[in-house]
Amino acid sequence: MKLRELAHCRAGDKGNTSNVSVICYHEKDYDFVKENLTIDVVRRAYGEIVKGEIIRYELPKIAAFNFVLTDSLGGGVTTTLNLDIHGKSLSSIMLNIDLPEQK
Repeated sequence: MKLRELAHCRAGDKGNTSNVSVICYHEKDYDFVKENLTIDVVRRAYGEIVKGEIIRYELPKIAAFNFVLTDSLGGGVTTTLNLDIHGKSLSSIMLNIDLPEQK
């Protein structure tokens, strides 16, 4: 199953760092997403896009996560040649991550 079946995302940026928030549609899915959406899984999904550290913050009271992706915007808005200078499409990559079928 794709993450998009359980959650939606928002992306933001500051300099050369992007953050992607993952918000579960239903609180009951939070633990499943927590177990399966690891930093290693996220790193594999983003591949060469994220050259720096990935940090995952857990927000259980709102059934959400915030992933901070450092060195991921080609230098930042004022220096990058990327078409998506703010990294808004990075949330699409997150939503496309494959998760195991939920039991």
